[in-house]
Amino acid sequence: MKILVTGGAGYIGSVLVPQLLDKGWQVTVVDNFMYGQGSLLDCCHRQELEIIRGDVRDKDLMRRLVAGHDAILPLACLVGAPLCALRPDEARAVNYDAVKTIVEAAGAQQAIIFPTTNSGYGVGQKGVFCTEQTPLNPVSLYGRLKVDIEKALLDRGNAITLRLATVFGISPRMRIDLLVNDFTYRAVHDGFVVLYQARFMRNYIHVRDVAAAFIHCLENFGRLPKEAYNVGLSDANLSKWQLCQEIKKQVPDFYFVEAEVGEDPDKRDYIVSNAKFEATGFLPGFGLRQGIAELIKGYRVIKRNQYANL
Repeated sequence: MKILVTGGAGYIGSVLVPQLLDKGWQVTVVDNFMYGQGSLLDCCHRQELEIIRGDVRDKDLMRRLVAGHDAILPLACLVGAPLCALRPDEARAVNYDAVKTIVEAAGAQQAIIFPTTNSGYGVGQKGVFCTEQTPLNPVSLYGRLKVDIEKALLDRGNAITLRLATVFGISPRMRIDLLVNDFTYRAVHDGFVVLYQARFMRNYIHVRDVAAAFIHCLENFGRLPKEAYNVGLSDANLSKWQLCQEIKKQVPDFYFVEAEVGEDPDKRDYIVSNAKFEATGFLPGFGLRQGIAELIKGYRVIKRNQYANL
């Protein structure tokens, strides 16, 4: 199988691409390396890997590359509500327009597996799990763009979309600005965090389980309904306060408090059911506690500098 991965040197791609190569598949990565990351250097000896320094907004490049591959994984994205709010025009060009180019260029037999986000649920009903049938109500530009392009992909008829929970864990292209990664970093290096909307809930998933979810879809693409799937840890629908309590179990001196004034610009608040994807035979292999332990170990190696999108 020949697989095209856009943004393959990013946080998820840097974990996924080596696993795709280990499956014996040929992989083409397109990335503009906007963060100066060297996360795929360890794979450069693999003859099955081709790396192209390019921009997914280059329509001619993308049309040419799409034509030569069996499956396309469009990972290239400006990720997160803060970054998209800061650079809205670029966010639309990368997160929507560039993916639409792939949708239009791909033939009917070419598989597309796309990572969207369960942030599209926005603010859910208290105590009610969001399923794939729950109406989408994104509360940020990032969420709206993901929801809009997901519809275009699913209307195509030969695509699977993965509504990812908030991702955590160590990656060769590390991001410290993700919630679990950020709070664990603050616990280890600062010793405290001030929480806004501490009772707001969300779901979580390890980056290696995200990679495993893509491989699961590739290996079972023929039998899986071409639909949207929530991908997260079913035992990790937690509030920010509960997340901090989990971190404190491993960093006992960690102090956290809820702010009396101010607010978080990210207003997401929901719990998610992952039963549909689990029914296809996928089960995550990395729990939250294991991921926090991994992060604590990783933060003995790195400190905050280039390891974030903002």
